Amino acid sequence: MADGHRHPLHAFSSPISPNFNNPANSLIPNGIVLNSLLLSQFAAAPPSPNPKTPTAASPTPRGMYGHGQQQGHNSRLNGAPNRGQNIPMLYGFQQQSAQHHQAHAQHHQGLQQDHGHGGGGGMMGHSGFASSVLSNPSPFSGASLQNGHGTTTRGGQAQQINEHWAEQLRLHKESQAAHATMTEQHSPHYFARIKAGENRGIGGSINNSASAPSNDGEEDRRRPYALEKNKRQDWHNLDMSGQGLRVLSSALFNYDFLQELYIASNKLQYLPPDIGRLRQLRHLDASNNLLTDLPPEIGMCTGLKMLLLFDNQIRELPFELGSLHQLDMLGISGNPIAPNYKEEIMERNTKSLINALLEQAPIPAPPVPRKPVVIQEDVASSLERVKTLTWNILCEKFATASLYGYTPTKALSWDYRKMKILQEIRESNADFLCLQEIATDVFREFFSPELAQDDYKGVHWPRPKAKTMAEKDAQGVDGCAVFYKASKWILLDKQLIDYANIAINRPDMKNHHDIFNRVMPKDNIGLICFFESRQTGSRIIVANTHLAWEPTLADVKLVQTAILMENITRLAEKYARWPPLKDKKMIQVPLEEGEVRREVPEPGPSQEYRNNTDIPLLVCGDYNSTNDSSVYELLSMGRVAPTHSDFGNHQYGTFTRDGVEHPFSMRSAYVHLNGTPDELSFTNYVPNFAEVIDYIWYSTNTLEVVELLGPPDKIHLKRVPGFPNYHFPADHIQIAADFVIKARKDKKLVAEQDYGSSSGDRRS
Repeated sequence: MADGHRHPLHAFSSPISPNFNNPANSLIPNGIVLNSLLLSQFAAAPPSPNPKTPTAASPTPRGMYGHGQQQGHNSRLNGAPNRGQNIPMLYGFQQQSAQHHQAHAQHHQGLQQDHGHGGGGGMMGHSGFASSVLSNPSPFSGASLQNGHGTTTRGGQAQQINEHWAEQLRLHKESQAAHATMTEQHSPHYFARIKAGENRGIGGSINNSASAPSNDGEEDRRRPYALEKNKRQDWHNLDMSGQGLRVLSSALFNYDFLQELYIASNKLQYLPPDIGRLRQLRHLDASNNLLTDLPPEIGMCTGLKMLLLFDNQIRELPFELGSLHQLDMLGISGNPIAPNYKEEIMERNTKSLINALLEQAPIPAPPVPRKPVVIQEDVASSLERVKTLTWNILCEKFATASLYGYTPTKALSWDYRKMKILQEIRESNADFLCLQEIATDVFREFFSPELAQDDYKGVHWPRPKAKTMAEKDAQGVDGCAVFYKASKWILLDKQLIDYANIAINRPDMKNHHDIFNRVMPKDNIGLICFFESRQTGSRIIVANTHLAWEPTLADVKLVQTAILMENITRLAEKYARWPPLKDKKMIQVPLEEGEVRREVPEPGPSQEYRNNTDIPLLVCGDYNSTNDSSVYELLSMGRVAPTHSDFGNHQYGTFTRDGVEHPFSMRSAYVHLNGTPDELSFTNYVPNFAEVIDYIWYSTNTLEVVELLGPPDKIHLKRVPGFPNYHFPADHIQIAADFVIKARKDKKLVAEQDYGSSSGDRRS
């Protein structure tokens, strides 16, 4: 959708643009530390003038701050003349105990008052909703609220208050009481009193909760959420309520680890778009301000569970709010909110409103297409080019609303996603397609017949657990596939690498408990294919794999990668001695029904290779490992020591006795973009994880990178909390590299040999 659009639910209206230019004040954090020393760090410079900016003469809504706006707590903390008075300090609880108890008593009295007659300077009494919709004089009295329910009147008819709306009214009363405490009694916000002590000089263990999945109770996240190493963060909440703030400094949003932010009872007229940088936010209280709308970037905070906006001037909500699929409470009472929003919450609940915003949102404008990035120019036309794509396409059974609740149902459906995936694959026109999470039935019934129209043939293996299931259920098991241009390449050999089965049958490992307890339960696989070019006779090894995802199984990923490279090394030795094809014209590609035979180029003689490292090698896949992992180290450096920390105290035979190594000189294709504006910052993009974990590894002595598919549009991503969506059909993005096979110094023709009866086993 276009930038800045706001629409009421069920009825589209004209856009309302957020006002980003307002008189600036200072922004002071007091949940962690509250004193004037932080003014220099958080001071917000006045923005440039804007004709839409309210002037100093603009009226303040009646009742917003009750009385004494220029006195007491707000003015003290923002440099007013009474700074020198003897006032109770934030942490001096003994000095204000009597005041605290008085406020506490008034707070509870406020909860028993009529919700329609706002207290504490709130706007509820002026919103127009209290008298017409919530006319019951005592919605929380015993007569009107039985078993968590009360009644309101609408059009003269009694309406029952559901538990969710009753909770909203209770929270609204709490907000009004807290506001009154700050504005009338000049005391700090109740939250500051509770949390300040926790945030002052605290110790404890390293807290990685901000990096862990936020979807409580969801065990199979299927993504390697970030485990922070040697990074300590002990506080996750910040209270800046009642500071008289008019604008929030951009410095605040550098605290992207924040989980709770309290900015209530200020003079904020807008929330900056930078609010979307607080991706770990769980609780946001912006009540009792002057907000008229919300920025679309609020939809980036998909972990929000509480969003309290009581007593503002908000009328409409952005569709992007629909991304907040974990939101339990949207506090909108006390706002002149459009009736359809309010009714949705009153009659149902917050989640119903959020889901309606998600599903009814128009399809946003597509991003700028990903552009190819040229790595080498003036490449000799005589060199053979090889283009490779790798992509985890997100298996249908894994694409659930519980994991991807920020994705509209249509965009998450397999019928929609498979066509987008197919479109991207066709546009790539790659020689080799390495796909992960592709189910057996999807391979056979969809991709194979569809891609056959584009000259592709494919090889597929499901994960080993398919062997233990009924045939019908086994069809839905995902695995790995390699498709290849059949008119250009001949498939000479294909091998399945079953990591668990190979590990438990190794003489040096089969007696180790760690193999049975850690490696064997993971049924990940690798796939190795050996091809020959019909035209030039050059040969190439293409491997595809999908490793374990769990961040706690770094040792298992390393063992799986070691087994993959061991088998590539062994097979490459075999392939180096592989005899040449006698007559490539005799190898015909099987035709599908209605398919027309394509003309194939005049074949060249098969090339010979002296040893296993002479053969061009591509190792693709989803490694679920970042560039600081042992998996990356092994593939890029060729060796991992037996003492590597990823092995931990586990025992894996010769791997943990002698280390792991392979003979190939390999590099990740995308390292050529590191340090450039086109650097790839992620291949897997979801709310709590955005890292490069998919790779195209190539042998540097035989292949050269000439072109790469660039990164997604960064501007588009500022309002996209995660994939999949309408324009990115999987939670991973495809990566693609164009190579040339380096010229050989010792090209030799191999004498023709007779295959005999076994030759047919190696034909495509």
